[in-house]
Amino acid sequence: MIVEMEFVTSGSVTAPQGFQAGAVHAGIKKNNVPDLGILFSETPCLAAGLFTTNRVKAAPVVLCRQRLQSGRIRAVVVNSGCANACTGERGMADAVEMAAMAAGVVGVPPDEVLVASTGVIGQLLPMERLRAGMSRIVLSRYGGHTLAKAIMTTDTTPKEAAIRVEAGGFTIGGVAKGSGMIHPDLATMLCFLSTDASVDLDFLRVALREAADVSFNMLSVDGDTSTNDTVLLLANGTAGNEIISEGSRHAAVFQQALNRLCIYLAKAIAGDGEGATRLLEVTVSGAPGLAEARRAARTIVSSALVKTAIHGGDPNWGRVIAALGRSGVDIVEEKIDFYLGEICLAKGGCAFTFNEEEAIKALNGKEVSLTVNLNLGSAAATAWGCDLTEEYVVINSEYTT
Repeated sequence: MIVEMEFVTSGSVTAPQGFQAGAVHAGIKKNNVPDLGILFSETPCLAAGLFTTNRVKAAPVVLCRQRLQSGRIRAVVVNSGCANACTGERGMADAVEMAAMAAGVVGVPPDEVLVASTGVIGQLLPMERLRAGMSRIVLSRYGGHTLAKAIMTTDTTPKEAAIRVEAGGFTIGGVAKGSGMIHPDLATMLCFLSTDASVDLDFLRVALREAADVSFNMLSVDGDTSTNDTVLLLANGTAGNEIISEGSRHAAVFQQALNRLCIYLAKAIAGDGEGATRLLEVTVSGAPGLAEARRAARTIVSSALVKTAIHGGDPNWGRVIAALGRSGVDIVEEKIDFYLGEICLAKGGCAFTFNEEEAIKALNGKEVSLTVNLNLGSAAATAWGCDLTEEYVVINSEYTT
């Protein structure tokens, strides 16, 4: 089904009707950049969330999971520079206070405010600075751009976009952050999504899960999963459309738009991986099932040996096949075909004659596309990552110093 959608890369989380945001430099981070912000809906919202699978969970994650049980949320307050993770009872008390302060700014009950944090693990939030900074936050319809900057840590660029769906008369917007500690099952990433569509809560939760499965859960920079991963989707219904629920007229359209937005943000995170010089896209096709295709693609895109070969411009296709072979997916070696862009490097599990200069040129582009066809079925999946560089080691060896 072809649906008319206007994709706006200059859009943000405040593109949908009824959403405002704002951010300030509260002094959590040393450099003079925004590090504390609020996303707010002018009207009541339904909300869904997904969180880290790490068994060590930051205080904001624990608090969000508790408050999302009602599904009714009006605001999100977020800081960068401090993860508020591994901070015990004090950390939970600080997260609760942070929500209460934001509630005072926007004029809603504290239990309708969610909290997110990102930064260094094991450090307490500088609450006096947060209290002073919170009072200076000014919300506006254009504040999504500032919020996108406020959630950055080692990111080099903000990540935001919006989609307008003409058929349903609604908009979905989003901001995200992530650069390192990024691996499938979310990552050290924060993502805040908003929509003015009227959506049934059960469908909202299912739609977010499906969108994450084709985007953020197919994303890997370095194989590490954070304590703070949070993806939130708020729907305030101000577009006035008929309620979207499973099987309803606009359900597929909403899912398609949400998927597209999340994939865009996931690719932006991969392309901005710490020290990265190339965006890596891995597609596994011809798999017997979707789960197998996803597992294989994730394994290949996560391989350190594949990532270093990409960085060095080395058409060492054996590394890709080796990663595939340890993925746990059933394969028939003699049926595997492998392509670098349009260039066939392996056919039937064996080397295929190719022009090495053309292959090296393809590997030195800003985006590198690898395709593995298992020739065992019709399922396919795509994962995203980046090359592994010396700069990644430098960034992470000096992260707190």
